Amino acid sequence: MSDKPAKSRGFFSAFRRSAEPAVEAATPATAADAAPAAVTPETTPPETPAEIPPEIPPEIPAEPAPKLGWFQRLKAGLTKTSAKLSQDIAGLFTKRKLDADTLQELEDLLIQADLGVETAARISAALSKGRFDREIATDDVRAVLAAEVERALAPVAKPLHIAGEHKPHVILVTGVNGTGKTTTIGKLAHRLRREGRTVTLAAGDTFRAAAIEQLKIWGARTGAEVVARNTGADAAGLAFDALKLAREKKSDVLLIDTAGRLQNKQALMDELEKVIRVLRKLDPTAPHQVLLVLDATTGQNALNQVEIFKDRAGVTGLVMTKLDGTARGGILVAISAKFGLPVHAIGIGEGIEDLAAFDAGEFARAIALS
Repeated sequence: MSDKPAKSRGFFSAFRRSAEPAVEAATPATAADAAPAAVTPETTPPETPAEIPPEIPPEIPAEPAPKLGWFQRLKAGLTKTSAKLSQDIAGLFTKRKLDADTLQELEDLLIQADLGVETAARISAALSKGRFDREIATDDVRAVLAAEVERALAPVAKPLHIAGEHKPHVILVTGVNGTGKTTTIGKLAHRLRREGRTVTLAAGDTFRAAAIEQLKIWGARTGAEVVARNTGADAAGLAFDALKLAREKKSDVLLIDTAGRLQNKQALMDELEKVIRVLRKLDPTAPHQVLLVLDATTGQNALNQVEIFKDRAGVTGLVMTKLDGTARGGILVAISAKFGLPVHAIGIGEGIEDLAAFDAGEFARAIALS
């Protein structure tokens, strides 16, 4: 059976999470280990019981800690959001009727959890139906919360689709400093290569030597060709050369890294627009997708990032990274409600497999029911 899915399928649509590692079989004993030691009673005097050393039990190797599944890791990554919500909801609804004041307090705490005004109001309205002026269990509140969060996220949970009509399919990856753009590109390249696609990487973050070297390492790990220049080289010119080479090599996908830039720095945003203009000299339809990588620990500032990058670079989809114990994952709900941009994937950790398709139901359960 071929390990190359049909290219018509969307990226991540056939994603399978890695199975648990198999336990290695114990090393078989050698013949020498199994054979009894020879004893010659005539020449070896019997030992007295006091001289017989106590039997030392064989050392039992410690069992490796079980590897957590993806959902367990996601729950752990959203601990900060889920624990705060659970604690606040329990404190709010213990032995208290559902009245107007309680609903207002609930909306306030949901907004403080970065879920956004629109989602908070919808959760409050859903909760009040048939329950007003009655006592309500915290589990019921959390169930409604999970259902409404999933409802908000379901429309934007979409695989990254690589269309077949463009060769190469150009993906521009943007975001502010420290969001994990280069690492995300490496993980995307890995997934694309596993699908059987040829990939070219462009080291467009020419401001940082470390970013260039990092992308070269990812290229070596994934078998993708890397186009790079010296630190300080013109990013737009590099992108042009990378697209030209990718076309000559008939690459399926070109992933272009960009320098991390604050969304309020005019000159840097102008340069990003220049990269796009230069790409269109070779291919008027490029880039075919513009991904914005968001840091899940950012909170409310992520809303502003999405707005600016969407206006200046034409963002078509989102990837959220750094879903660890400090993550403020509720902000993804507010972003989805406000902008409706597809959320293609989420990242947990730095490993090559630590990127998965975004699942609205899993995300909602991890926030509300953990």
